[in-house]
Amino acid sequence: MAKKRPQTKAKRPQITDGEIPVVGAREPCPCGSGRRYKACHGRAAAQAVTELVHRPFEGLPGECDWVALRELVPAATAPLTLKGGLPEGVPSVTLATVLPMAWPALRREDGSVLLGLQNDTASGDLSRDLADTLQRALQAKPGTPVQARRAPADGPRLQDLLDPEGPFEPVVHSGFEFWVPDPQNATPEVTASLERANAAAIPTVKLTGVDAAYWCETPEKNHLRWVMPHPEERLLDALARLHAAGRSSLGEGTRLVGSFRAHGLTVPVWDLPSGVSAEDTEKPAAEFAERLAAALATEEPLTADERRARGGLTNRQVTLS
Repeated sequence: MAKKRPQTKAKRPQITDGEIPVVGAREPCPCGSGRRYKACHGRAAAQAVTELVHRPFEGLPGECDWVALRELVPAATAPLTLKGGLPEGVPSVTLATVLPMAWPALRREDGSVLLGLQNDTASGDLSRDLADTLQRALQAKPGTPVQARRAPADGPRLQDLLDPEGPFEPVVHSGFEFWVPDPQNATPEVTASLERANAAAIPTVKLTGVDAAYWCETPEKNHLRWVMPHPEERLLDALARLHAAGRSSLGEGTRLVGSFRAHGLTVPVWDLPSGVSAEDTEKPAAEFAERLAAALATEEPLTADERRARGGLTNRQVTLS
C-alpha cells in the first residue's frame, strides 16, 4: 500500500483574485487551494475569455456597418476616432476589413495604424480582442505588423477606446490597393497577398439612401444584404406582414429570400436580377424602408398567412456568428 502523506497544518498564503498568476492548466493553483489551476481560479479565467458576447459592437456608432464590414464586405475602410484624440506619432487610425497576410493590425512607416476586422479571435468577445490589438498597434514600432494573441480577460473593449460621438463612415473599395501606399516597393509576399485578395473579392457597393445596406454582384445573380438594428422577433414579424401582402420585394424580378444572423443583428437578403445595379436599388430600398417602418409599428397579431410567411422566413435563416 502506498504510504499516506503526512498532513500538514501550514497556513495557506492569502492571495486575492487579482494576484493569481496564470500557470499551466494541470499545475497546482497558486492560491493554495490544493486543486489544479483549471479547476480553481483557471475556471473563472477561462469562462471570462470564452463567454460569447452576442452583440460585440453594441453601443458603437454604426453598429450595423461594423457587422457588415465584419461579415459581408470584402474590401472597406473606416476612419476611427479615439477617446482623448490620437497619441503622439500616430497620424490616423483606420479600420480595415482585411489586411495583408491576415495581420490583425499594422503600424505603417508613417506611424498610422490599420486595424483588421475580419480575423479569427481568441475569445468570445470580439470587441475586447480588437481593443487589445488596437492598443498594441498604437505602441508598435512603425513599419511592423501586430501579431495575434489572447486578450486579457479584464482588458478594455472598443467601447472604452473609441469616441462614442465619433462618426463611423465606411468607404467600400473595389480592391485592396489601400494596403500599399507605394505598390512599387511592396514586398513579394504582400504583392502576392494583394493579388489573391483582389481575385477573390466580390464587387460590393454601399447604398447611400438607407443605412447599412450593401449591394453585391455574383456570377449568377446580384444580392442586397441589409443589416438592421431592430429586435429580431419584431423584425421578422414586420417582414412576414410585408411578405404575406406581396410587398417585401424591391421591384420586378427581386425576392426576399431569407436572412442572416450576425453578431446579434438580423440581415435580410434579397435576390436581384443580374441587370439590377446598386444605383437601380436605391429608390426601391428607400421605399421598402418606409413600408418596413409602418409594419414595425403594427401591434396587431399576425394573421394565418403572415404566420406562414414568418415560418418560411425563419426556416431560411443562416447564422454567421
